[in-house]
Amino acid sequence: MESFRIIAERKISQAIADGSLTFEQWQDKPLPEDDDYLIPDDLKLAYKMLKNGGFLPPEVEIRKEVNRIEELIAATEDEHVRLKQMRKLNLLMIKLDNQRGTTSSIAEQEEYYRKVVERISLMSEKNKSG
Repeated sequence: MESFRIIAERKISQAIADGSLTFEQWQDKPLPEDDDYLIPDDLKLAYKMLKNGGFLPPEVEIRKEVNRIEELIAATEDEHVRLKQMRKLNLLMIKLDNQRGTTSSIAEQEEYYRKVVERISLMSEKNKSG
């Protein structure tokens, strides 16, 4: 492990010396925050490495799909399409639960379900009147 540290320090020193590594863009600025609150602490480092390599953890992919479906539900006027998307949303939440070992099914989270239905209703009324 020590050899990796030595090699890394050598590469960093070399990059600073030849000017390819500069600090001005980051100096006195906070680092960008990662959206990794869904990732267990013991997996954050591994997932960060995968993310930097262009891969996202399954939980994050599913969460992105959940957000996309929620936006689609809110924007859809057709009740049949909305119902179909809500079923798909429920299945994704169940899949996410299975991966995390917790429950967040829409049927079990009445408050979440109520907010989704309320948001859909408001969007429908807004689209009809607008």
